[in-house]
Amino acid sequence: MKKALSLLMVFVVAAMWSVTSFAADKYVSGNIGISWISEAEDVYSDDSNGGYIVDFDSGITLLGALGCDYGDYRMEGELGYQTGDYKSIAFFDGPESTDPIEAVGDFSILSLMVNGYYDIDLGGVELSPTVGVGVAQVKKDGFAFGEMVEAPEEYRWSASEVTFAYQAGVGLGIPVSDNITIDARYRYFATTDYTFEFGEDGPQFNTNRESHSALLGMRINL
Repeated sequence: MKKALSLLMVFVVAAMWSVTSFAADKYVSGNIGISWISEAEDVYSDDSNGGYIVDFDSGITLLGALGCDYGDYRMEGELGYQTGDYKSIAFFDGPESTDPIEAVGDFSILSLMVNGYYDIDLGGVELSPTVGVGVAQVKKDGFAFGEMVEAPEEYRWSASEVTFAYQAGVGLGIPVSDNITIDARYRYFATTDYTFEFGEDGPQFNTNRESHSALLGMRINL
C-alpha cells in the first residue's frame, strides 16, 4: 500500500511535467519556514471512547517544487518536509482525562504533492491562492513519556505510516527581476485518517495530523 501510493504520486507528477508542460514556462521554487503541528487525538481503533492527546513544539517546514506557469495559473510537483518535537501527552477515556505529562521524540512528515495556483495580479504583486493533494509519510522517532523520557533511545518507540494528504494556502509574490520572484506564504496541511500500531503487537490507534506553516522562499523561472 505504501509503495503503491508513492509510485502513484511519482507517476502523476511525471505525467504532469511531460504532457502538459510544452506550452508553459517552467520554474523551480524553494521555501523554508516555521511549522506548528496541531494538537492531535490518537484513538483506540477498537474503542472510540479512549486514547490520548499529544501536543507538539514548533518545528521547521522545507519545500521544493518544479512547476509549469501558464500565465494566470500554475501547476507543480512539490516535495515537502516538516518537523515538530513531541511536548506533552494526556490520556482520556470518554469524558475523563488525565493532566498532561512530558513527552519526548521527533515527529516528521515527508510529503509529495501536486499543487495548483491561481495568480492574481495586484499591480506589481501576485496574490496566489493554492490547493494541493498527494501522499505523506508520517513518522515518529524516539517517542516516550513519563518515566520513559530518561530511557535510552533503543527503548523508545518509533513508527512510520503512509497516507493521503491535502493542503491549501495563500501567498504573496514580489518580482525582483525578470525571472526571480520572492514568495511569502501561509500553508494549511492535513493528512487523511490512518492507523498505526503502538510498538510490536501493541494496540492500534486511529488518527490524523494537521499543521500550519509560515513560509518565505524564492521562485526562479527557467
